[in-house]
Amino acid sequence: MKKIIYDLGANNGDDIPYYLMKSDVVVAVEANPVLCQGIRQRFLPQIEQGRVVVEHCVITSDHEGVDVDFYIHKEDSVLSRFPKPDKAEIDCFEQVLLPSKTIKHVIAEHGTPFYIKIDIEHYDAEVLRALWQEKILPPYISAESHTIEVFSLLVSMGYLGFKLVDGQTVSRQYANRLIQGPNGVVEYSFPFHSAGPFGNDVDGEWMTADNFFHVLAAEGLGWKDIHASRVEDVGA
Repeated sequence: MKKIIYDLGANNGDDIPYYLMKSDVVVAVEANPVLCQGIRQRFLPQIEQGRVVVEHCVITSDHEGVDVDFYIHKEDSVLSRFPKPDKAEIDCFEQVLLPSKTIKHVIAEHGTPFYIKIDIEHYDAEVLRALWQEKILPPYISAESHTIEVFSLLVSMGYLGFKLVDGQTVSRQYANRLIQGPNGVVEYSFPFHSAGPFGNDVDGEWMTADNFFHVLAAEGLGWKDIHASRVEDVGA
């Protein structure tokens, strides 16, 4: 069976080279049309080979086939979002109407996920909840931890092992790493603003939910990705 990675919130595609080393197919989902065009140009050979699929849509939990309001940040594309920003910051965004698809529809179209990366500003918990309701529970999953609800949902979904990746330090901590790819081990450095590694490529042992909670309490929420596994033995 093919290993399929879903990159939800693909942005400029900086995670895709690493994901191509770890899978057969990468489904890159991005709402911003300019960024989608950049991904298509950057990975044209892989798209022609069927190894990269670009979905230009706003990923949602309950909208399907309709245009929805999306908010593109005027200065920093990684801050673009589906939920409407607060009044205090709304002037920083351009409101645009874009096509939407539910996470259920996207996965039904492309196949069972091996890993799902969720990085869609302030909407990660809603997507996790939709996956749980549809019983879509991949071996590996990650989501940004702006709220404790993200961790609570992963525990409720039955994930047993947890790790934390700090977005601020990814490019420093995971520089010049030896990564197992399809043709052997290669040296790879994760770019700044990339999501970084997943699974066993993330440093440290898999932690139980109880022990991970203490780590998360010490580290705090924010620009940090919670990685969860259903398949690994967990340590202390």
